[in-house]
Amino acid sequence: MTERNVIVIGAGLAGLYAAHLLRQNGIHALLIEARARLGGRIMTVDANGTPCDDGFDLGPSWFWPDMQPDIAALVTELGLPAFRQHSAGDVVFERMSREQSQRYRGAGADTNSMRLAGGSAGLIHALTKTLAPGQIRLGARVTAMALHENGVELTLNGTETLRAAQVIAALPPRLLAGSITCTPAQEPSTLQRWRATPTWMAPHAKFIALYARPFWRDLGLSGTAQSMVGPLAEMHDATTASGMAALFGFVGISAEHRAAMGEAALTRASLAQLARIFGAEALAPQATLLKDWAADPLTATAADRGMGEHITPDRAPWVTGPWWSHLALAGTETSPTEPGYLSGAVVAARRAVSETLAKLTRGGSATANEPADHGET
Repeated sequence: MTERNVIVIGAGLAGLYAAHLLRQNGIHALLIEARARLGGRIMTVDANGTPCDDGFDLGPSWFWPDMQPDIAALVTELGLPAFRQHSAGDVVFERMSREQSQRYRGAGADTNSMRLAGGSAGLIHALTKTLAPGQIRLGARVTAMALHENGVELTLNGTETLRAAQVIAALPPRLLAGSITCTPAQEPSTLQRWRATPTWMAPHAKFIALYARPFWRDLGLSGTAQSMVGPLAEMHDATTASGMAALFGFVGISAEHRAAMGEAALTRASLAQLARIFGAEALAPQATLLKDWAADPLTATAADRGMGEHITPDRAPWVTGPWWSHLALAGTETSPTEPGYLSGAVVAARRAVSETLAKLTRGGSATANEPADHGET
């Protein structure tokens, strides 16, 4: 049976950043990812939907340096180029299907919203390069964890077992509660809290239409629109830093309705809406992309199929009882600041690593009555 000082579950931004910080402290943690790819909810793809180094974000696209210094600092540390979200031009509001959409003068260039050149996956690629060969295992799904005398025994894919002195779970709390069996069971109040915490992005779907050129700019439109008609509720210019033109929208109908419509019908309805708002050229995209996160079992649970709730920051410990000595949570939802955002993943990972290093220093002898500093580090 393989034993490790630290195992990190989940290779999204939080998990990769946690592994990066641990390596900086001389600990080569094993990073376990259930998917066949890295990134979690960060997913940058080309016109065919294939992950790439310069493409379109099916997950998070933006960060706001002035309000989110943690992600801004990481972008700077990794040397990643960023550019401002295009917002010059008028915005459109669609209130009712029987009324013509209304056009309003835009506020000018958006000086706050930033995107990474090439896509948000640049964070994933850069952090991966800081890790040692053999630190990452893809296609390895943790199904159970059990406490033993000196740490945690993990079951992978239902058969293989590994042991670690400490575990960092870089997963949404709700997904952790619903997919990994713990022995002994987590304390009822802790488990209830995990299950009650909304998973960011999980209820949503994102639609992207790719074009030969950003024709809406010729019409004096910014690409920004809001609609109470649908199926897209909010739309923006998704043109890349390298000039590949696109519009994207968040689908504003429920997961059940999306599933009932099917991808083909939803695509047709979305393109018809883009044509109403931005002109007939929108009906002839070079390609379309649709990612329904509610249909992704490694992101969403049945509890996530509603339209989503706001995640409330909370500095209370996310792990209590006997598990506190050997488990820390690092999913962005657990961050005391900006939970659910890229910045929240950075803060949550840093906090989890700080707790884990302190426990390792004490030889794993910490108890639930001796919690580390659970504030932001």
